[in-house]
Amino acid sequence: MLELSILGFLAEEPLHGYELKDRITALTGHVRPVSDGALYPAITRLTAKGLLDQHTEPGASAAPRRILALTAEGREELLARLRDPKQTEITDHVRFNTVLAFLRHLPDRHEQAAVLRRRLDFLQTPSSFFYDSGKPVRAEESDDLFRQGMLRVARATGEAERAWLREAVELLDRPE
Repeated sequence: MLELSILGFLAEEPLHGYELKDRITALTGHVRPVSDGALYPAITRLTAKGLLDQHTEPGASAAPRRILALTAEGREELLARLRDPKQTEITDHVRFNTVLAFLRHLPDRHEQAAVLRRRLDFLQTPSSFFYDSGKPVRAEESDDLFRQGMLRVARATGEAERAWLREAVELLDRPE
């Protein structure tokens, strides 16, 4: 997820590390904050693979800043990751939002729709936070007020996401 975020934001424009960290933090929010101890080693790995380029620019009133930019190989890697997201990037809501944030960079509408269909297929499978004898517990079946709340909010969120995914796939499948 971190590497995908780095590649995605740098596909939009070159940035220095602090700006990149701010954008990733805004995307993942308090759910998965990014630390310097994770970000800078990821940048180093991507640079060593030839996916990022770095150069130095003078700082406004401070030390020179390292500017990061995506290479042609980095753009190809981003597109490959968007075409075929890992299963956890489909099933985990925060990770899927990261894919969604950059899916517009994938130029083929049918490939975009295929990613959305994978998420929709996942969301069609009945699930719950709680199970009874292996069967998902529905809000109406719980006598716990707080679990009912969790389940009702999750159901409403899931319904809204499935509706949007269907609309988006239909739009992407239309002839241009």
